[in-house]
Amino acid sequence: MRAVVVTEPGGPEVLAVQDVPEPVPGPGEVLVAVEAAGVNRADLLQRAGAYPPPPGAAPWPGLEAAGVVLAVGPAADEAATSRTTKGAAEPARGARSDELAVGDRVAVLLAGGGYAERVVVSAALALRVPEAVSPVEAGALPEALATVWSNLREAQAAPGETVLVRGGSGGIGSIAVPLARLLGLRVIATAGGPQRVARVAALGADVALDHRADDLADQVLAATDGRGVDVVLDVLGAGGLEDNVRVLATGGRLVVIGLQKGRRGTLDLGTLMARRGRVIATTLRSREPADKARIMAEVREHVWPFVVDGRLRPVVHRTLGLDDAARAHELLASGEVFGKLVLVP
Repeated sequence: MRAVVVTEPGGPEVLAVQDVPEPVPGPGEVLVAVEAAGVNRADLLQRAGAYPPPPGAAPWPGLEAAGVVLAVGPAADEAATSRTTKGAAEPARGARSDELAVGDRVAVLLAGGGYAERVVVSAALALRVPEAVSPVEAGALPEALATVWSNLREAQAAPGETVLVRGGSGGIGSIAVPLARLLGLRVIATAGGPQRVARVAALGADVALDHRADDLADQVLAATDGRGVDVVLDVLGAGGLEDNVRVLATGGRLVVIGLQKGRRGTLDLGTLMARRGRVIATTLRSREPADKARIMAEVREHVWPFVVDGRLRPVVHRTLGLDDAARAHELLASGEVFGKLVLVP
């Protein structure tokens, strides 16, 4: 099969389409013919040598995909499954390989390997795709949905609370804004420049602000009558740390899910203590399989119904072929993308 491989750590030019062995599904796994694969900033880090795939994952990039089940592996041993998922929620019906069938349309969360014509994945990480959702839309959803849902849960975000989404125009933010609204949260979101701010507002943000403004924290505080926000979903890291702590309400939670503006910053502990605030930092890719299965079971139960009934759709900026993967990485790094880029084999 064809896959986009990283020939050596470096810039987009190190990506090349090569023939690689087709994977074979093992117990509890399915083989999927990829029709679309989402492009994420983690893929850029992997290409540069800064974010290697976890052990056992395919070595080429791609954290999500959508397609059609080609083959179903043997049913996983029930005792082994019980041991490996101890303490995790039982995956909802449709999550096990013996309940998926050849021909089923699925969207899948991956630890790697999405930039290819075929992927093998645990059936516990697959979501059945309704007919009304295109492969391109489905391929843009699993990583963002799992990331947003798991981090809102980590922050114990409750209906009626206010969440600040840093980077509402990005692949994560453009899903976080409408999903948070559907979950009953008040949403303040940021974007760069008037046009992008207007588009973020159109996604459903109660308040959309320009993060290029020098007084962003003042604007957030003004939008909350000085109270601040209960939760911050932050993709900036060090570059947003000062403002993020400053805008926390009493008991507020800052959840760091990205490091686009650096990994080392200065934390004002006095302000954090005065707010009785918490800083939470998470990743998704490196979690244990049982933990990912738990998250996807929750997404299947609590979030996927919004996709099924049409209330939640991704924003797809552009689709490109596998041969244009380098161009996709250039576009994502440029900052001009609104929503998601998707590769189509």
